[in-house]
Amino acid sequence: MIYQAYQLLADLMAPLQAATDAASCTASPMPASGPHFAREWCALLEWSALVRLRHERPPFGIHAAWIDGGSVAVSEEVALATPFCSLLHFRRDIAPGQPRVLLIAPLAGHFASLLRATAATMLADHDVYLTDWRNARDIPLCCGPFGFDDFVAQLIGLLRFLGPGTHVVAVCQPTVATLAAVALMAEDGDPALPRSMTLMAGPIDARVNPTRINELAVRTPLAWFEANLIDTVPARFAGARRRVYPGFVQVCAFLSMNLDRHIASLIHAYQYKLDGETAKAEAIRAFYTDYFATMDLPAEFYLETVSRVFQQHVLPRACLTVAGRRVDLRAIRRTALLTIEGENDDICAVGQTEAAQELCSKLRPNLKSHYVQTGVGHYGVFAGRRWATQVYPLLRKVIHETEQRCVEAAQPVLDYGNARGRPPRPT
Repeated sequence: MIYQAYQLLADLMAPLQAATDAASCTASPMPASGPHFAREWCALLEWSALVRLRHERPPFGIHAAWIDGGSVAVSEEVALATPFCSLLHFRRDIAPGQPRVLLIAPLAGHFASLLRATAATMLADHDVYLTDWRNARDIPLCCGPFGFDDFVAQLIGLLRFLGPGTHVVAVCQPTVATLAAVALMAEDGDPALPRSMTLMAGPIDARVNPTRINELAVRTPLAWFEANLIDTVPARFAGARRRVYPGFVQVCAFLSMNLDRHIASLIHAYQYKLDGETAKAEAIRAFYTDYFATMDLPAEFYLETVSRVFQQHVLPRACLTVAGRRVDLRAIRRTALLTIEGENDDICAVGQTEAAQELCSKLRPNLKSHYVQTGVGHYGVFAGRRWATQVYPLLRKVIHETEQRCVEAAQPVLDYGNARGRPPRPT
């Protein structure tokens, strides 16, 4: 009944929130030289409009990319729509030719817009597609369930749709499913096997340097998660009666882990607005607009992820099966691997993502790279200044070097004979 109680409270608060939003939109921006009481009022309105949960994806708002010293227009289009995911393409007004990248967003309580900065940065050098997962409460029951195996199958289907030559970048939770998908495709000799795979801040082996989240999952029976965290979607939504892990529960759990830091950050946003430091206030506002936008997860996907990834650790133990097939990471031999971690990550600790390096034991050393970004937490790995200036250049280098290797491998090999004067062999 937690969902019904929450929705009742949200409905009761809706008129007040609508009034606050309207007042915030109509209030004129107040310069630092304006009357103090007016600046306080404007700052309070914006703060009130920000601190609330929303259940629709915020717009990406990516309208241009800076490419080769000039601004290029960017438009969003849905390249492929499935019941649980839309494949978004950030189409740029330039001729194709740059590496094609599938950016896999987490299905973990936040919308894919959390990767706005990731996509915007990558557009300078890549043709970017992104998994825009749908809110489970908006998906009718007739669309069926969606579990961990379905997630892996979805990724394989998207890679096949994009075709050969794609590079895949997975952020946080989907790194496990991505690794499984690539291994199955490699074993099948699938022509759509990605050329490179970047795994960022993901729980490949959650036994390494366990965080508070990992410890909670290990010591808590799965039945507790199902009894206390799973609920049904209220009747007013398209996904009525679907069993879900409500997004607001996930966000509240994350907030509680660092409550003091979040409160301080929101207070700073208010003070920056009051002092006329617009850029600093906007940076915080943009982050929390995405952070407070919550989506529900299908119950089967959430519970299977908790069980397989955080309790049984089936991937690093070589016990993971998908649709009855055992996942063998040794099958990965041609897809370049880059793993990236944040030094201060309290969600996926250092070493958990790096574990993929050893698990892909048949991959040549020259196709493996690992990087730890100093001074950042979980979100700093894929957003913010250090992402743009330190992490991204390395990711771009790996992708473009992989592209170059593929081009060179496609060239005909010439045999100029030997010292005995044999004629060269035809190619």
